[in-house]
Amino acid sequence: MPDTPLSVRDLAASYGALEVLHDVSFEVRRRDVFVIIGGSGSGKSTLLDCLIGLLHPTRGEILYGGESFTEAPVARRRAILRRCGVLFQFGALFSGLTLAENVALPLEELTRLDRREIRRIAELKLALVGLSGFEDFYPSAISGGMRKRCGIARAMALDPDILFLDEPSSGLDPIGARRLDELILELRNSLDTTFVVVSHDLDSIFAIADDGVFLSSDERTVTAWGDPRRMLEQTRDPRVREFLTRGESTEARP
Repeated sequence: MPDTPLSVRDLAASYGALEVLHDVSFEVRRRDVFVIIGGSGSGKSTLLDCLIGLLHPTRGEILYGGESFTEAPVARRRAILRRCGVLFQFGALFSGLTLAENVALPLEELTRLDRREIRRIAELKLALVGLSGFEDFYPSAISGGMRKRCGIARAMALDPDILFLDEPSSGLDPIGARRLDELILELRNSLDTTFVVVSHDLDSIFAIADDGVFLSSDERTVTAWGDPRRMLEQTRDPRVREFLTRGESTEARP
């Protein structure tokens, strides 16, 4: 796996005539937890949609391992995305499927493994996120934090190089959010997985991030970058400081 599995160069994205992002550039290093942060309306979700192929940028380039994703034909883009996993907000599990069946779905759709092998892999992925013994439970029977964990297990089903997490701690209580942060770091360290995380949860941001970018809702581009702690120490932008402190004293922030 290359040292820079994901690069974004001069990206712009629009909805019709409305330009939501422009001149967005950054690189994600291998094994980093990279955070995309910013206030409401700053374009975080739009950027994520571009990265996972749900929205085509109006300008610029996205590269996976040095290979252009934006310029690749459709079949090649699908092959590139197989190296990625996505946790959508609130887990996005199928309510009519058990946890094991949810995790098995990408394997059934995209591999030629037999049912026994698929079940074994699903059980292994659920065990990795602390859900061993819950394989045959339905999403309605487990907590929100467990649903997020199952969503991560499903995202890992095809052994991706990069995991994209969209607001992973959203809707969780502080204990559940902290446990999910610990899981992210544990998976990064044990599996050498790279994470790209969209988040507004300050506790989570400071707990897990190695690097990141701040998107300004006013300027619609990246106005700060780096480790969030260093961002906070070095920024002269009051919007960045306000976001990273929620208006509180910086002395209270680790």
